[in-house]
Amino acid sequence: MAGRDWEMVGAPNARDLGGLVGVDGRRVRVRQLIRSPALGRLTDSDLPVLAKLGPACVLDLRDGSEIAVAPTDRLAGEPRVVHLPVHDPEHPVFTYVSAVLLGHDLDSYEELARRGTAGAMAEIYRWFVTGESARVNFGAAARLAAEPDNLPLVYHCSAGKDRTGWLTVILLTALGVDEAAIRAEYLRNNELTDSLRAVIVEAMRRRNPELDVDAVLPVLEVRAEYLDAGYDEVCRVHGSFDGYLRDGLGLTDEVVGALRAHLLE
Repeated sequence: MAGRDWEMVGAPNARDLGGLVGVDGRRVRVRQLIRSPALGRLTDSDLPVLAKLGPACVLDLRDGSEIAVAPTDRLAGEPRVVHLPVHDPEHPVFTYVSAVLLGHDLDSYEELARRGTAGAMAEIYRWFVTGESARVNFGAAARLAAEPDNLPLVYHCSAGKDRTGWLTVILLTALGVDEAAIRAEYLRNNELTDSLRAVIVEAMRRRNPELDVDAVLPVLEVRAEYLDAGYDEVCRVHGSFDGYLRDGLGLTDEVVGALRAHLLE
């Protein structure tokens, strides 16, 4: 993995995918694919770091309803901004994650907590594979990354872990990165956000001493079981990840070829 000589305080789990080994031993190019949480909490000192990365395009996977209640993304330079929302109002997890991150009242989510948020998170990953807006916009996002004019590409959702995480799985699989390396990259989120998670939980405890931490942690973490749910749904519906790329996301051989041509050394 390429050394990380940059970091952003307001986006602790932002990271460069450069250095991972793809097809034929070719490595992902450094500073071309940057995954991140939403950029609204970047500090003044973060902006020169983002400017150094020099994104040509910023891809936002949030729905308009999420964007409306969150701090406005802070950008450096004049990147093209593209919104490809992956969101289903029938899945309350989306708004629950935003509510937790923004410190909103969680009383309306008692039913979700009762049902089990870990199970709801796994359900979301299955929906990533079969949901209409998920298939359409994850496919569009991959095609966006295949166009050199959009590189370097910074892409994010709210927390930068689930929708951003699944798009990362899609891109890295298309680039030929092996599953073990993809899993390790996905799970890095927990290490990078450990301090932030503790701060969020403590702040929530101060507001609500009876907080059920076990109902909150599943939406603040990534877990292997979530990724497994997505992979299992891919196999159930499409037989293989190649089938999912082709039939689920509409990625042609030409698109996969372009991804590899522009993003691998």
